[in-house]
Amino acid sequence: MADEFTREERAALAPYVSNLDGPVFALVNLPEVVKGALFARYSRSPKSLRRLFVDEFLGTGGLEAAAGAGGTRDAAGTQRAEQLYERVFVEYGDDSVAQLGGVHLACEGASNILTKVLEWGRLMAYLEQSTRYIPYDDRPDGRYRYHVPAELTGALRERYVATLDRSFDTYRAWLPKLRAFYERKFPRDPAESETVYRMTIRAKALDTLRGMLPAATTSNVGIYGTGQAYEQLLLRMRAHPLQEVRAYADLMLAELRKVIPAFLKRVDGPERGGVWSAYFEETRKEMREVAGRLLNADSAAKKVPSAALEDEVTLTDFDPDGEVKVVAAALYAVSSRPDAELLDVARAMTPDERNAVMAAYVGKRLNRRHRPGRAFERTSYRFDVLGDYGAFRDLQRHRLLTLEWQRLTPRHGRVVPEAIAEAGAAEDWDRGLAKSAELHDAIETAGLPEVASYAVSMAYRVRFYMDMNAREAMHLIELRTTPQGHPSYRRICQTMHRLIGERHPAIAATMTFADHSAVELERLDAERAAERRRSASA
Repeated sequence: MADEFTREERAALAPYVSNLDGPVFALVNLPEVVKGALFARYSRSPKSLRRLFVDEFLGTGGLEAAAGAGGTRDAAGTQRAEQLYERVFVEYGDDSVAQLGGVHLACEGASNILTKVLEWGRLMAYLEQSTRYIPYDDRPDGRYRYHVPAELTGALRERYVATLDRSFDTYRAWLPKLRAFYERKFPRDPAESETVYRMTIRAKALDTLRGMLPAATTSNVGIYGTGQAYEQLLLRMRAHPLQEVRAYADLMLAELRKVIPAFLKRVDGPERGGVWSAYFEETRKEMREVAGRLLNADSAAKKVPSAALEDEVTLTDFDPDGEVKVVAAALYAVSSRPDAELLDVARAMTPDERNAVMAAYVGKRLNRRHRPGRAFERTSYRFDVLGDYGAFRDLQRHRLLTLEWQRLTPRHGRVVPEAIAEAGAAEDWDRGLAKSAELHDAIETAGLPEVASYAVSMAYRVRFYMDMNAREAMHLIELRTTPQGHPSYRRICQTMHRLIGERHPAIAATMTFADHSAVELERLDAERAAERRRSASA
């Protein structure tokens, strides 16, 4: 595996690889397009990657440039890489090549409607500014942090701004009052750190009040994705009915082309990306038309059952043989028998025998990150959820499962934290949410149903489904029932665990870190742990 390099070649290579001799090394200090093209070329070359880079990407004069005798590091092989991508994409259509380079992209000032679009793709990584930990009581440049849709004009726009300003005014007024309420309800133990206590009370107040904020509230999102993932995201965004989403797609494309231009040549090409985006737009319109005709959507919207009568979580589909199939799948890798035969064997086992297989497969889990293997992907569950929009925002980030949601409206009722009434905020809460609903209806009546969702407060409920295998259910339920979790999504995931236990008790029993405890100060233990880490690193 060792390559023979001259002293000049080693000097040229040194800035671009983490080591010059070992069989494992990283590429550094190179444009994404060069790294991607190198790997693409790698698959069809007998050469080592380092030899390939020297021979085909540094090229004539490249050694001197790379060694610092003129030229720049970013220029090393870039033209060659661009040409390779052009040929692969256009001539061969090898989409997988676009998986070989990625970009970190900051997307700021995005509404909570837009953030859900940005976070749609499975094969991307996201971090989002949280309404749980960041107060929205400031007014940068003299206005609160919310998006004003370009679709709104005239009197309707003025009403929108006035209504949202009042919502933020109420939020701003109640934030210190709610902190004081929680300080009275949960006085600080003298042994407790002042910092831990202050952060815990602050988080509790923000958790309680976030339902007052409208879906138009803006956030900052950090994204890491490959060229292929960005291409798919942008194609969908360019076909979206909201102007904010389409405008953001243009901004993202412009910035991404500064970093990975070769990966995104097809996005706005009329014969490729244009046709693709048109396909998304046409199918969306046709589905709305057929749904309106067959479901009589207008009348159905007026007859939505009272939210109080509907379960928050319903298990709508599961496999009665799920536990048998998981046992058979667990045995598969350690046997030589075919799948169908193992199913028969598992079906013939006694419950105790199946439990023994399950226990051996799951093993002794020391924490929730110790999860069993892919046998747990052999059965799945589909949940219909009617939760507040704030909880949906958090659960929607679990992209490895299948999740789809309906448009946010005020028609499914709202969730009111008990502390709102206890603190004396119920009247302001009800008034603000009622104004939010009235504004939504006015915008919807004006023929802008998608835009109307911006006005809806996050305490209102939205319907969405979550379809997941048992392995993903273990991850979701154990993560989202931890004591530091928000009460809304903790309640949803605790219900999911109970529903799985009613159908598949052996599988539910393996989710040993599902937490059903009642917690009053959700962030207390987490803040204590953070304090210990700060002290240890000081």
